[in-house]
Amino acid sequence: MKSKVNKSVYGYLFISPFFIAYTVMGLVPILYTLYLSFTKWDGFTNPIYVGFANYERLLHDTFFYQTIGNTLIIWIFSIVPQLIIALLLALILNEKFIKGKHFFRAVFYFPHIITPITLGVMFALMFDWQTGSINMLLMKIGVIHDPIHWFNNPWWSRIIAASVICWQYFGFNLIVFIAGMQSIPTEVFEAAEVDGASKSQVAWRITLPLLRPVFLFTLITSVIGGLQLFDAPLMLGDGPGNSGRTMIMYLYETAFKSFDYSYGAAIAYGIFIIIMIFTAITAKATKMTKEA
Repeated sequence: MKSKVNKSVYGYLFISPFFIAYTVMGLVPILYTLYLSFTKWDGFTNPIYVGFANYERLLHDTFFYQTIGNTLIIWIFSIVPQLIIALLLALILNEKFIKGKHFFRAVFYFPHIITPITLGVMFALMFDWQTGSINMLLMKIGVIHDPIHWFNNPWWSRIIAASVICWQYFGFNLIVFIAGMQSIPTEVFEAAEVDGASKSQVAWRITLPLLRPVFLFTLITSVIGGLQLFDAPLMLGDGPGNSGRTMIMYLYETAFKSFDYSYGAAIAYGIFIIIMIFTAITAKATKMTKEA
């Protein structure tokens, strides 16, 4: 029996607002940014076509490479503990005997609804070397005798930025992991229980292998989001020797502080290519793990 598709013009009218809004608010700025990347424009005079000059400058920009390294370090320091904590808590909160699990899920998810700027300011105040609560606490319990200037150390400034990201997103990944666990058929767990499998054996041999699509989702979204770090690191500052400056911070300062919009556009497309490469590597690595 052949199905008949209704091709009424009214259907196109109903979906047209989305495509019109996407074209005006999304596609046109993307294409205009690409055009600007081939020009020299300060935002006040007319753009002058310069070909690939901005991209040649980007390839020799050592400062841009430094921001790539900073972003990757902060991302790795945030994503590894983030996924480990989220997975462990998801395994615990998915157990039937845990009471108040919905309350704890809401508590752990709460940081995700706070804006990154707010979290950045909060952590900046907490780790302030003169008045911050962290130094006061450590001195009170005798761990340190003199206050530590956290943001005067490149690695501490990166770790603090990574902590902000980890604290904000581990609750989101926790909910994703729990949703993935609850999509696994209960018959699988019941069969393992009948066979006498322990909790750890169920987790290692059943739950984690069946969560592979969820891992792929969390890794790809974390790559895309983690390489666009901006708000929280901006509130924490550049760090000593610009060790805390990320790629998007460099884009923002080049385009909107130095009024070099054309080079900022080239940086934007450079970041786009980097994110595509790391996303493809992540997807490929996950696929290879699945085939293995």
